[in-house]
Formats: sequence, structure tokens, C-alpha cells
Amino acid sequence: MDKYHVVLTIAGSDSGGGAGIQTDLKTFAALGVHGTSALTSVTSQNTTCVINAFDLPVETIESQIRAVADDMDIAYAKTGMLSSSEIITKVAELVREYKIPLVIDPVMAAEAGGSLLRSDAVRTLTEELIPLAKVITPNIHEAEVLSGLRIHDLEDAKESARIIVDSGANAVIITGGHLNGTDLLYDYSEFTLIEGEMVEGGTHGAGCTYSAALTVFLAQGAELKDAAAGAKLFVTRAIIESRPVGKGVGPVNPVWHVLETAQRYEVILDVKKATHILESSKDFVHLIPEVGCNIASAIPHASEIDQVCALDGRIIRSGSKVWAAGCPAFGASRHVAKIVLAAMHHNRDLRGAVNIRYSDKILKVINGLGLTLATFDRSHEPAGVSTMEWGTSTAIDGYKKIHHQIPDVIYDLGGIGKEPMIRIISHRAVDAAKRAVLVARELAGLK
Repeated sequence: MDKYHVVLTIAGSDSGGGAGIQTDLKTFAALGVHGTSALTSVTSQNTTCVINAFDLPVETIESQIRAVADDMDIAYAKTGMLSSSEIITKVAELVREYKIPLVIDPVMAAEAGGSLLRSDAVRTLTEELIPLAKVITPNIHEAEVLSGLRIHDLEDAKESARIIVDSGANAVIITGGHLNGTDLLYDYSEFTLIEGEMVEGGTHGAGCTYSAALTVFLAQGAELKDAAAGAKLFVTRAIIESRPVGKGVGPVNPVWHVLETAQRYEVILDVKKATHILESSKDFVHLIPEVGCNIASAIPHASEIDQVCALDGRIIRSGSKVWAAGCPAFGASRHVAKIVLAAMHHNRDLRGAVNIRYSDKILKVINGLGLTLATFDRSHEPAGVSTMEWGTSTAIDGYKKIHHQIPDVIYDLGGIGKEPMIRIISHRAVDAAKRAVLVARELAGLK
């Protein structure tokens, strides 16, 4: 059986869970390696500040590293918070002894404020540990401290990188949070710009996440330039997918890809099961509109059509049977997807919808089942808006003002060239399908 790559983080703990050991291990897991750790310091911090920090005894740090290195083959390691000269010296000694490939994130201050590296330890870091590393990943402030040069623009950053490499580093990547999103890689032979863009989102732990991702890609055999580009993409998306958790700077989200992949799979299954429910109903054929119907399900926190799954064809009548002409696909239905997204704007849990045929008799059945109804008038639609987005929101807003809740069903009477339509909204596509089948069964019983 193939073994996981083993990577090691030697860093401090962030009690707020946004940086340090916590985010390193999340990043390692998200990228498919086995993460190990040696804790150097325990910090009491949150999204607003570092309240306190306690360095572990050097002997304890040493025993953690030896425990891992004596048992496992460490493909790569990274360092984060190494707050004192004594800690740095011991880590350098062990890196040499075990011949551990190394990435250094020269953590000097927390995102929320607070020094994490004593000023007298900078020289020890530069002289003893940095020469042992494959690459060092300072931000602008850290590069200024290491080079003694103020950085105002890209040319200053290049000169700073030269100074850092000339002083003993094998390669340096000055990360671009303050360079309009562009990272600068220098490895003696040439400069490489790893372009990016400034994105909105939480940045607490961004440096840790970047260096952890870089460590993983190097452990997996990537060249430095490719690893740097991959780490750039990873941390950029982790910032975009961040969520606020406290009163200060939000933490990055290293596990976004794992979660979204799982969510997308679950949503595809939801649409498949919902489609099977509709196809298995002998009565649902009477609810299919002339244009056909579709059923959709969205991932949590969806905000775009390509985060909503529907059939890439339609559900149609085939004689007396229901037939799904298509397969589940993301971005497949703008019509039903916009209904779902509009509903989610009011309640994030309302992620499923199906459209069915309109008739007064069907509305009567829906009402008799205790489902709540709201409507909108297409003739009042403003110019330049999406009908489904505007219509769904208008119906929900109007209903909420009176009933203080969101309706189960939204319908309209159509317009010129537009068929009247009923839309059933629910938590999942399966729930919407079950409601639709229940309506169909009740309707069949009236005939």
C-alpha cells in the first residue's frame, strides 16, 4: 500500500484556530498529505489580538521533532513561530541532524497584532536556520526586517530579495499581499513574478496557509516555481472562501476545496434521487408544463448559477410516462437556478426547487395540502432584470411582510409568450420532488 507523504510543521498554536499549527494541519489534510506537528509556543489569541504567548521548553520541542523523525520519513517540514534564539538554534540542529528539507515562514507578528519573534532572535534565524532551508517566504514587513531595506515598490522588493539571498538564503519568495497581489521569487539565478490579484476576504493565517501549501507541493516533487504558483492559487481561493468568525480579521479557509467537492457530490446525488422520484410517479406526468420542467439543488453558500445543479435537459412527457432527458450538471438551468439563488438570499437552507404546470385546480390542491402560496405579476417586472430572480424575490418579500415567513410555493400567471408556472421551493431537491409527487397524487384523486 502506498504511504502518504509525511510533512511536519514546527510552529505555534493559535487558540482562535485561524493561523499557526491549526491552519497548517488543515492545509496539509486538504492537500492530501499526513500532517505532523511540533508545537513551539502556545498563544492566547483571537481575531482581534494576541493576548499572551507561552514558549514551550526547548527540550519539549526537541522531543516532539524526534518523536516524529525517529518513526516517519519526513518528506518536508515548515517552520512558523520560532520566538527565541534558543528555539531557533535547537530547530536548526535537528534539521541538520535529520536532513529535513525545509520551508521557513519567518513569522514575526500576528495578523491581529502582537509580536511573535523577539528582535534578538532575528540574527539567529538569519545565521543558523535560513541557510538550511529550500526557500523562505516573508511578507513585505518580514522582508524589510530581514534585509534592512524599506520596500515601496517591486524594485525595492527585488533588492530586498537579493540581500536576503546574499545573506545566506537559498531562495526567497516575498509574498504579494502588499505588492498588488504579485509574489516575487528569487533563487540566485533569476527573478520570477508569480502574478495574482488582490481579493476580498479574511486574511488571518494567509501566510501560514501559503507556506504550508508550498511545503506540500514541494514534498510531492514539484519544482519551486510550480509549487509557488500552486500555493498562490490555493491561498487566494482560501481567502475568497473565508467566513467571518469573530470581531476582527477573518481566518482563511484552507478546506474550502474539500468541502465544496463533497457538497457538489451530495448535490448531484440529491438531483439524481429527486429525478428518480419524479420518474417513478405515474401521476407526475400531469404536472409537467409545455416547456418541460427541471429540478435543482444548490451547494450551501451558493451565490452563482454554476454552484446550482440541475438536469442539462428537461423532464418531459413521453406518452403516459415521465422521462428525464438529461443528466445532473452544474450551471445547467438558469431558470430554476435563479429561483433557488433568490430563495437562498432569504433563507440559506432553501436549496431545492422544481417547476410544475400551472392551473387553478393545482393551486387548490397545493392550498389544501397546507403549503403556503405567493405570487408575482410579470407585467410589473423592471427592465434589465432576471425575471426569475426578480419574481421570486418580489413574491417572497411581499409574503414575508404579511406572514413573516417564506412561502413554500411561488407562481405567476405568465405573460405574452410566457407560460404560467408554479415553483415548489424546499430544503433539498428530494424534498421538492416529494412535495410535487404529493400534489400530483392529490390532483389525480380529484379526477
